[in-house]
Amino acid sequence: MKIDAPLGTGYALDTVRDTATAAEAAGYTGLWTIEAAHDPFLPLLLAAEHTESIELGTGIAVAFARTPMSLAYVADDLQRMSGGRFILGLGSQIKPHIERRFSMPWSKPAARMREMITALRAIWRSWDTGEPLQFEGEFYRHTLMTPFFSPGPNPHGNPRIFLAAVGEQMTRVAGEVADGLLVHGFTTPAYLREHTLPRLAEGLERAGRERDEVEVSYPGFVATGTTPERIDAAREAVRQHLSFYGSTPAYKPVLELHGWGDVADGLLQLSRANEPESWQRMGELITDEILETFAIVAKPADVAVEVRARFGGAVDRFSFYAPYDPEPGLWEGILAELRG
Repeated sequence: MKIDAPLGTGYALDTVRDTATAAEAAGYTGLWTIEAAHDPFLPLLLAAEHTESIELGTGIAVAFARTPMSLAYVADDLQRMSGGRFILGLGSQIKPHIERRFSMPWSKPAARMREMITALRAIWRSWDTGEPLQFEGEFYRHTLMTPFFSPGPNPHGNPRIFLAAVGEQMTRVAGEVADGLLVHGFTTPAYLREHTLPRLAEGLERAGRERDEVEVSYPGFVATGTTPERIDAAREAVRQHLSFYGSTPAYKPVLELHGWGDVADGLLQLSRANEPESWQRMGELITDEILETFAIVAKPADVAVEVRARFGGAVDRFSFYAPYDPEPGLWEGILAELRG
């Protein structure tokens, strides 16, 4: 199992170099950005400049906020800059954000994502071979590429494409056309094994591909610390984070699998109220049972054992999902034990 590191949600560009070099020195396989309050690509340019071996990926960049052509250029540039270490991790986001935050169209997300990835590869193939660009689909049309606008073949090959998925259709698409599956953090081990991996297998079979052609990456919630007080603080931070995710209708099936559909309904109702006190009340709906089903809650010495017990044999890559400020050096000891 490869162990990856998140760059974090509140990173500043002037801290990226130190974070990236430290992650590489610690022995992490990959370093991932997210698209929240910052651009997901810019930090990876700095990370590529100051590292030599660690893989660098977006986990995720919002696909439908961009076009296949714009993604093709930035991914190609980062692949060149990193010497072939870049992974383009894409996610669909949800309809309100695409339409109201990014002012972009929303329609048939799974079909659109399949076509976006196919279009990306068509653009790269045109650059690699010089053949005319001729891609015409339901959502995207790319039929113009002159030599002036083509960067030419990438000496490091094309970037790998990982796809984030929660629902059944998007998970099948990952099996059909992606190089990796980014499992959403709001996924329990039971949902992973009973729903996610079987749907991935269906997509692989549909495309005539094998399981080893797709890497499964899982960002697992971990609440840990060196004192009971720190563990309690981590628990509450994870609890609030789970309540935010649980309010999204698309993630309701995960809760329903465990008989917590009413919790999903309550979270949605509170989130729509959008009042200051409602966000705190959302966290109160996440019981300890729910928390400990989604998250590893343990002392640092026990985290590696729990990771193996929950995810061994099911995922190829794992990262620590910790929506709180961990103590310095907390993850390095756990990483060493997992690698050992």
